[in-house]
Amino acid sequence: MTEKVITLYEAIGGGAAVRALAHRFYELMDTLPEAHHVRAVHPPSLDGSQEKFYEYLTGYFGGPPLYTDKRGHPRLRSRHFVAKIGPVERDEWLLCFRRALEETIANPKLREIILPPIERLAYHMQNKE
Repeated sequence: MTEKVITLYEAIGGGAAVRALAHRFYELMDTLPEAHHVRAVHPPSLDGSQEKFYEYLTGYFGGPPLYTDKRGHPRLRSRHFVAKIGPVERDEWLLCFRRALEETIANPKLREIILPPIERLAYHMQNKE
């Protein structure tokens, strides 16, 4: 008998869980005073950013490739060059992500799997000192 392997997307609860994570992330970014630097590099409305983040995370976690189907390869670093991302913006972004992850993904083991590569990605996105 073989074990069925499930994706991280399935393990966290599918599209609804990813949507909740993306929504909470941008809600925190929009309301936390300690996230004002990272908020300032985003457009006045976060709706488009939230939708793109949801689409990206859906594919990243092993769900349908929503982002790449609509927009092609993510090219995250080059797409973010328009935003000046230094250590402050990076750390504020991570603060919002960590808090949103804690609040929306109940299983601590799943959070342990998700967080390290996201942290590495945040450091990779930094484009100024």
